[in-house]
Amino acid sequence: MKLSIIIPLYNSGHFLNKCIESLLNQDLDSKDYEILIINDGSTDNSLEVALKFEEKYSNINVHTKTNGGVGSARNLGLSLSKGDYIYFIDPDDFIAPNVLKSILDAAQNNSLDILTFLSRKITDSKLFNVTPETENIALSKISTGIDYIAENRFQNEVWWYVIKRSFITNSNIKFIEDRWMEDAIITAQLFIAAERMAKLSLDAHRHLIVEGSAMTSKEPLHYLKVIDDNRNAAIVFEALIEDLESENANPNCIKRLRTRQQSFVFFMMVRMLKSTIKLNEVKKVINDLSKTSAYPMNAFVGEDYSGISYSILVKLFNKKGLFFILFRLLNPLLRK
Repeated sequence: MKLSIIIPLYNSGHFLNKCIESLLNQDLDSKDYEILIINDGSTDNSLEVALKFEEKYSNINVHTKTNGGVGSARNLGLSLSKGDYIYFIDPDDFIAPNVLKSILDAAQNNSLDILTFLSRKITDSKLFNVTPETENIALSKISTGIDYIAENRFQNEVWWYVIKRSFITNSNIKFIEDRWMEDAIITAQLFIAAERMAKLSLDAHRHLIVEGSAMTSKEPLHYLKVIDDNRNAAIVFEALIEDLESENANPNCIKRLRTRQQSFVFFMMVRMLKSTIKLNEVKKVINDLSKTSAYPMNAFVGEDYSGISYSILVKLFNKKGLFFILFRLLNPLLRK
C-alpha cells in the first residue's frame, strides 16, 4: 500500500463529508491508499457519518477511542497505518482533485523522508473543488531537513507534507498528547531528523478557517490552555536549538528555529493581554522564559515576521516591567 491518510475526528461530522469526498476524488486506485478515521470520543454525529463511509468504501476504516486529544488520535492512526507514506489531514480541510498521485510519485521516486507541497487558507468550503495546475509543477533540490529549514519559511502544521512511514517509525518521533502546538513541535522534530527532503510546487491542500475551532476559540479555560501550550512549545524548542548548536549545525536553521520559538512567546503574550490569567502567573511565565533564548525576543522580527506592528509590540513586550504595566492597564478591557 502506498499511502495512509489519517484523520483525527472529534465533533466534526458536519465537515467530514467534504473532506472524505476530496480524498476519494483522486487519481489513485483504492487499493493503493487507506483512509483511517480515528474517532476521538466524539459526542455529536461524527461517528455515524464516518461509519457510513466505512460501509461504502473498502479503503476506509474507522477506529473509536476514548477522548484524548488530536495528538493521541494521530498517534493511534500512525500505529495502525500500513502505507509507505503517511499523510495527516484534519476533517475540516480538503485536498484538491487528482493531486495525490503526483505527490506520491515524487516522494517514492526520490526516496524522500518528507515531501512538502502548497497549502491555501480558505473561508468558503465551496472552493475545495478548484483544480490546481498539475502540468508545470517542479520538485526542488533534495536536501537534509536542517538545510530545508535554513532555506525555507515553513508552516507549523502537518497537513502540507507527507512522511515516509519507515522514517517516522524508526525515528520514534510521536505527537505530544493532551496539548496544543503538537503540530509545531513534531514538524520541527521531523524536519531536523530528515535526511532527504524536498518541496513540490503543487497547490494541493485547502485549510478551511473555522470560527470557534481549537486555535480560534476564546473560551476562557481553553484560552489559558493555549497560552500554556505556547509556553511549553517554546521550552521544547529550547532543547532542539541547544542540540543543533552543540552539533554546529547550519546557523541559518538555528536562527529560523529561534525565530519560531520566539513567535510562540510573542503570540502567547498577545493572548495573555486578552485572557483571564492572573498577573502573578504572567510574571512567573515570563521570568521562567527569561532563562532561555525564547525571551527577550531578539530574533523574532525579521524575514519571517516583519512589519511595523511587530517591531513596536516586540519593543514593548521585551521590557518586562513595561509589559506588566500594559497588562494591568489593558487586560481588564481586552478580556471583555
